[in-house]
Amino acid sequence: MKMSEKQNEIRIISPSGAINPEYIDGATKVLTEWGYNVTEGRFARAVYGRFAGTEEERIKDLQDAIDDDQLVAIVCSRGGYGLTQIIDAIDFSSLKKYPKWLIGFSDVTVLHSFLSNHNIPSIHGVMAKQLTELAANSISVNSLKSVLSGELPVYEISHRSENRNGYAKGKLIGGNLSVLMGLRGTPYDLIYDKAVLFIEDVGERAYHIDRMLQNLRLGGVFSQLSGLIVGHFTDCDEDPLMKMTIREIILKAVANYDFPVCSGFPAGHEDENYSLILGREIQLTVTSEKSLIDFR
Repeated sequence: MKMSEKQNEIRIISPSGAINPEYIDGATKVLTEWGYNVTEGRFARAVYGRFAGTEEERIKDLQDAIDDDQLVAIVCSRGGYGLTQIIDAIDFSSLKKYPKWLIGFSDVTVLHSFLSNHNIPSIHGVMAKQLTELAANSISVNSLKSVLSGELPVYEISHRSENRNGYAKGKLIGGNLSVLMGLRGTPYDLIYDKAVLFIEDVGERAYHIDRMLQNLRLGGVFSQLSGLIVGHFTDCDEDPLMKMTIREIILKAVANYDFPVCSGFPAGHEDENYSLILGREIQLTVTSEKSLIDFR
């Protein structure tokens, strides 16, 4: 993403759940050390029940950030819940005129999905809490720093038994599986045709995960994909009554398709959360020795 040299500002906003303000302070410190001028939305620290402000306040902060021609990036302070309430009130047209990165994961999948459908790249990566708490030299933090500086990542991870070998080329899309399911049947549902889908989740029961995967299968999504990348499924307890592990459930759901599957990619709701550029074409290579994800 080409940016003007004068653009050096990153805006922190809270479009979903309310956040501990100490995490905004911590993220500001880290991003400032990276050389950015860090500002925050007027309502970034607001609390309205479980939300970071009313719908109107969250809309204003997000819209103002999108429209600002001086920003190089927008960092969503946290996920939680709330973006589906306001996504249809946002005008994204100025992103074409004033391109900038949008960064986050979890509930931010709502924004990633819209942007991917309109061929606007965005970053599935760490947010304020992780920037505050993770070591400065962690791969999760450094991968975000690298992408912001213009580097295109190449990730190599070790082989997993749940993998399926093969090669795929296509636009990387996806994010949190539960959030994606909430977009099914809406104008914000992903365009899956010839894409490489990334999925992750947190706190879901094994049969809930299977139900969501069966929705994708029955809806014809898997027949459209060119590849699948499976990230963390954090705090998702195994269920012996399912007779399969969660990883096996995922592989079984796509058993009748021939695209490559990369399992165990370090992204999602854990400290290992490597930055992924969604909405960008990648090459995925899965062999018996390793998986390679190339954004170049």
